[in-house]
Amino acid sequence: MRLNIIKTMSKALEIKNQIHSLIEQYHKEVFKEKQFIGGESSVPVSGKVFDHKELQYITDSALDAWFTTGRFNTEFEKKLAKYINIKSVLTVNSGSSANLVAFSALTAKELGEDAIKPGDEVITVAASFPTTVNPILQYGAVPVFLDVTIPYYEIDITHLEAALSPKTKAVVIAHTMGNVFNLDVITAFCDKHDLWLMEDCCDALGATYKGKHVGTFGDVATLSFYPAHHITMGEGGAVFTSNPKLKKIMESFRDWGRDCWCEPGKDNTCGLRFCQQLGDLPMGYDHKYIYSRQGFNLKITDMQAALGLAQLEKLDEFVKIRRHNFDQLKSVLSKHTHKLILPEATPNSNPSWFGFLITVKKEAGITRNEIIEKLNDKKIATRLLFAGDLRKQPYFKGLNYRVVGDLKNTDIIVNDTFWIGVTPMINDTMIAYMGKCFDDILG
Repeated sequence: MRLNIIKTMSKALEIKNQIHSLIEQYHKEVFKEKQFIGGESSVPVSGKVFDHKELQYITDSALDAWFTTGRFNTEFEKKLAKYINIKSVLTVNSGSSANLVAFSALTAKELGEDAIKPGDEVITVAASFPTTVNPILQYGAVPVFLDVTIPYYEIDITHLEAALSPKTKAVVIAHTMGNVFNLDVITAFCDKHDLWLMEDCCDALGATYKGKHVGTFGDVATLSFYPAHHITMGEGGAVFTSNPKLKKIMESFRDWGRDCWCEPGKDNTCGLRFCQQLGDLPMGYDHKYIYSRQGFNLKITDMQAALGLAQLEKLDEFVKIRRHNFDQLKSVLSKHTHKLILPEATPNSNPSWFGFLITVKKEAGITRNEIIEKLNDKKIATRLLFAGDLRKQPYFKGLNYRVVGDLKNTDIIVNDTFWIGVTPMINDTMIAYMGKCFDDILG
C-alpha cells in the first residue's frame, strides 16, 4: 500500500516536472521580448512583468485543485509580512477592498469610544483615489480635505491643527505615487490627539521612511496587487497591522463578518465550536455560522496567491528598476525645469516610485493637455493624478465633507499635472526616446 502511494507520488512529480518544462518553453515562444522602435512601439505607463515562474506557480495551484484560499495564500501572507516587517498580513480581492476592510475595522464596536461613528471626521486629501476616501463616506463619517504640496504631492502638514475638531477620529491618506508623506509629523499629530492612522500604501510597496517600511507606522495599512502596481495577482490586495485586535476584526470583516476564525478547510480551531451562546441564538449553535458584524466575502483564490508569491520573489528587483527609471527620467528632463516641475522625494524617505509626476508651469507656453496629446501621438502613455480633486467628480455632488484651506495645489494638479511610467517594462532605450520627445515638444 505504502509502495503504491510512493509510486503514485513519484509519477505525479514526474508529470509536474514535464508540465513545468513545457510551460517554460511556452513562455519563451509566446512572450518573446520585442525590440523597441521609437515612434512605432508603445512606451507603457504601467503593466505586468512576469516570466515562466508565474505561470508555473499558477499551474501548481491549479493542479492542487484547491480553488479557494489555501497553502499558497498562507505562504504569501507570511512572506509579505516578513518583507514589510509587520506582524499580520491578510490578503483581499483588491486594493479598494483593502481600504474598505481597514476602515471598517476602525468602526468596530469592540473599540468602544474610539470607534469611528457616523458624523465623526476623518482628515484626508482631495487629490486622491476614490476608494481611499469612499469608505469614510460609506460609514457616514465626514472627510476633511487638506491640500497637498508640490513637488511631493503629499498632504500639507501645515493645516493639520486647523483641520482638527472635537469630532476628528482618524487620518486616512495615501503615500502618493510611491512617495512618502511626512510620517514624523503625521504620527506625532495622531499620537497627540489619540487618532487612528490608516496608511494607503497601494502605490508604495517597498518605500521606506528613515529605513522603515511604509505601512508600519499607522494602525492599519493597505496594498493593491492590480497589474499596474509593484507586484500583481491580476486582481488582489492586502491589509496589514501589528495590532492583534485589529487583525482579528479585519479578518472577520473580510470573511463574511463571521465570529469563527478557522482557516478554510479547518474546523473547531477555538475548541468551542458547539459550546457557546452568542447573540440570541441557542446554546451550542455552530460557531462557524455565528456572525458578529456586517461583513463581506473579500478573499482571494489560491491561484491569485500563487501568482503573487512568484511576483514577491522579484519585488526587490522591481523596486530597484523603478528607482533607476525615475532617476533616469529626472536626468533627461532636468533641462526643462523652466517649464516643468519635476517630482521630489520627501525628506527622510526612499520612495518606491509608482510613476513620474510632472506639473506644467503656467509660463511654459504649452498646456498639460497639449503635451499629453503630443506624447500620445509619439506612443508614450500618460495618466493624470487619479481623481485630481474628488470634490469635482460627478459622484461627489451632494456628499458631506469639509475643506480646510484653499486647496490651491489640488487645483493645479487638476489642470496642469500628469505622469509617465517608471514600470520595469521600461528600459533606458525607451527613456532616451522619451527625453528626445520632450525635447521636441518643449523646444
